[in-house]
Amino acid sequence: MNPPCGRCNKPVYPTEKINCLDKYWHKGCFSCEVCKMALSMTNYKGFEKKPYCSMHYPKTSFTIVTDTPENLRLKQQTMLNSQALYKENFEKSKGKGFSVVADTPEMQRLKKTQDQISNIKYHEEFEKSKVREGAPPPENRKDDEEQNLNPQRISQPAGQMRPAAGAPPSGGGRYQALYSYVAAEADEVSLQEGDLILDVEPIDEGWMFGCNQRTGQRGMLPVNYVRPV
Repeated sequence: MNPPCGRCNKPVYPTEKINCLDKYWHKGCFSCEVCKMALSMTNYKGFEKKPYCSMHYPKTSFTIVTDTPENLRLKQQTMLNSQALYKENFEKSKGKGFSVVADTPEMQRLKKTQDQISNIKYHEEFEKSKVREGAPPPENRKDDEEQNLNPQRISQPAGQMRPAAGAPPSGGGRYQALYSYVAAEADEVSLQEGDLILDVEPIDEGWMFGCNQRTGQRGMLPVNYVRPV
């Protein structure tokens, strides 16, 4: 039985048969799909089992690639190479200060330690500044006999304008320190709570001159840090 022609579907006899592109053709039917130019086994180009001349051969598009096993292997290999390159660049960039560092447990521990150190340093600096500036004692430190004294406190640092207080005490008396006081000038006397002050002499409305019995140091001290005894 003679097979049908790939073009006209009529029987193809052996004398005029061309076997190409998995089909049988009449010699006159084996022509370009576009311009109908007669083709031969030497000048045809096949596309989707159809013959074309070189001029009208369809241009293949490379935008759509079939996921053949080879293409899948190449795709996977490219992805692995990209990941290896990214990891290499990440390792090189570590420690340069511009990379984004993951918030790992170790980083969280270091951050917490730094915050604690900063907090301790802040409190140390604050306490030092209180001593340097001769800050007044806390308001919650009360004394049973404080009502006999002028309640006004020293609010300016030592070495600046002396704070105003009540009338200066009489000379030659004995006084006891109500609060601790750190001398800010060479001519002042440092006090601790409970120290006895002897040979007191008034100087002005806010300051007196006396001798700290505990240390033997003589000099000026604020009026509102002591009380008469």
